[in-house]
Amino acid sequence: MDQYTPAPDLLAGRTILITGAGDGIGRTAALTLANHQATVILVGRTAKKLEHVYDQIEQAGNPRPAIVTLDLLRATVEDYEKLAKTMEDEFGHLDGLIHNAAELGTLTPLALYDLNTWFKVFTVNVHAALLLTRACLPLLGKSKDASIVFTSADVGRQGRAYWGAYGVTCFAVEGMMQILAAELEANTAIRVNSLDPGPVKTAMRTRAYPGEDAGRLVEPESIMATYLYLMGPDSRGVTGQALSAQCR
Repeated sequence: MDQYTPAPDLLAGRTILITGAGDGIGRTAALTLANHQATVILVGRTAKKLEHVYDQIEQAGNPRPAIVTLDLLRATVEDYEKLAKTMEDEFGHLDGLIHNAAELGTLTPLALYDLNTWFKVFTVNVHAALLLTRACLPLLGKSKDASIVFTSADVGRQGRAYWGAYGVTCFAVEGMMQILAAELEANTAIRVNSLDPGPVKTAMRTRAYPGEDAGRLVEPESIMATYLYLMGPDSRGVTGQALSAQCR
C-alpha cells in the first residue's frame, strides 16, 4: 500500500465507525479518514479522549463527527442495538466499520494464564466485535459499497509462545472475518477483511514490548494508506483477505 495515493475526497459521503478511536491507531485513522471527507463515528470508553479527536476534526474543517462512549468490556447486547438505532436515526446507513479496539492481556504461558484476564480479553477482542458487527449489519446493508475491517496481528496468523489470550483472540478474529466474508460475498455489497498493522509506535506496543527501541517503530500515520484503501471504493471486490499494512 506504500504506492497507493488516495484522492483527497476519497471518502466523501461515507459514514465510518471506528472503535478505540481515542488514541493510537484508532485516533489516527479517525483523523485521516475525516481528512478524506468521511463522517466518522468515534467509539471509545474515555469521553475526554474522544472529545479531543472530535475537536481536531472540526478545527480542520472536516465533516462533523459523532461520539459514542462505550466500554466494550461491559457493554450489553442492548447497548449495541441502541447504538445501531441511534446511527440509523442520525445517518440512515453505515459505509464502514473498523474494529480497532483491543485488549492485550498478559504475555503468559497458557498453563499459568489468569482466567479473569482471559475472559476480559475475549470479551473485548471477540465478543464485542461480533455483537457490534451483528448490530451494524442492517445499516451496512443499506450502503452500496460497505467495508468491515477486523484488526488482527501476526500472532493470530502464526501461533507464538506466551501470547496467550491475545494471540488466541486474533486467531478467532481471523476466523470470524473469513466466515463473515463468505456469508456476505454472494448477496451483499459488504466486503470483510482483516488487517495486521505491524509494528507501530503505540501505547499497546510498548506494553507488549517494554524493552523495545520505540524509535525504530513507524508512526501510525505511515500505515494509513491501507486503511484508506480498504474503506474506499478502490478495494471493491477485495474480501476475505488477511492483509498487512507493513511488509515483513
